[in-house]
Amino acid sequence: MFRNLKAVGRVLYGRNSFDQLDEVMGELRVNEDSFVLFLVDEYFEGKELMKRIPMHSQDILKIIEVKEEPKTKIVDEIVAEVKSLGKGNPVSVVGIGGGSAMDYAKATRLMFTNEGSSAQYQGLDFIKNKGVHCTVIPTISGCGAEVSMTTVLTGPVKKLGIKGNYTPADQLLLDPELIKTVPEPQRFYTAMDCYIHNIEALNGHRKTVMGDSLGHESLRLCREIFLSEDSRTSENDEKLMIASYLGGLSLTYSEVGACHAISYGLASVTGVHHGEGNCIVFNQLEEFYPDGVKEFRAMMKNNNIDLPVGFNANRTPDEIEKMIDVSLTLIFMWAHVCGPDWQKIITRDKLRGLLMKM
Repeated sequence: MFRNLKAVGRVLYGRNSFDQLDEVMGELRVNEDSFVLFLVDEYFEGKELMKRIPMHSQDILKIIEVKEEPKTKIVDEIVAEVKSLGKGNPVSVVGIGGGSAMDYAKATRLMFTNEGSSAQYQGLDFIKNKGVHCTVIPTISGCGAEVSMTTVLTGPVKKLGIKGNYTPADQLLLDPELIKTVPEPQRFYTAMDCYIHNIEALNGHRKTVMGDSLGHESLRLCREIFLSEDSRTSENDEKLMIASYLGGLSLTYSEVGACHAISYGLASVTGVHHGEGNCIVFNQLEEFYPDGVKEFRAMMKNNNIDLPVGFNANRTPDEIEKMIDVSLTLIFMWAHVCGPDWQKIITRDKLRGLLMKM
């Protein structure tokens, strides 16, 4: 049985397309009481972009803290706060920022129409009711959250995405001008999430011709950008935004692999940001992706990036064991890497050895 997959509904793409956001929201404002919930990355507080957000008097804007990975607790708090105002549901939840802001928007919109805590919906196809409209606007590229079926959340028990046909955003706005000021090394770390997506998707048991086609083109763009003399050009910003889009789409028809499975465990204990965590992990995965790791290191050297050294050196045995516990729950990822008998290959000892190298 094939899955009837759902992708992002509409895509507005082009330089300065952000200026059309009011027009896009206008199509959803059916009456005077209609309001939009804007969730904006804290990076933009006090910056010029805040002035460009087309706020109407009845709209709600919340600054989203992104120092840590998105949490189910914060999703639940946002929804409860908006519902307490007695204004009904927003006509759209708009996430402006990086992967965290977009994942918060994608998760929050679901909880206006599904009861209980977002933590109870972590996993595949637990959401039963379609959420309110959702718009995502990336201001940094690489994670693929703008087009992914998954909204990654850390709950009280586990770090695991809400995933299903109701998860993708309804509207995507891609404006390359929004990513030109992203600081290093954050830009590189997030972009490498895209590169790693492609390497993992293209090397595993669940790859498909559709996923391969999208992943290969995304990978080609990553190479053009990060193996060039100057990765920070206007043209390369646009290429990176499209690479992220295609890389995120490729995962719909494939799966991530060893790096993400281990990185989820790493982040569950340390709180390291997803892109940086992936880079720390991927750098030790020659066993799984020898050519990819070699090329990744060439990209680091070409872009003057130094990874943290001894990241896990002072972790307690209990912390390492918790990382392993989380990693081993990601059975779809490991099945993609090693096949149905993955548990014979991916042992606690193997994971412990890899984690202690980081």
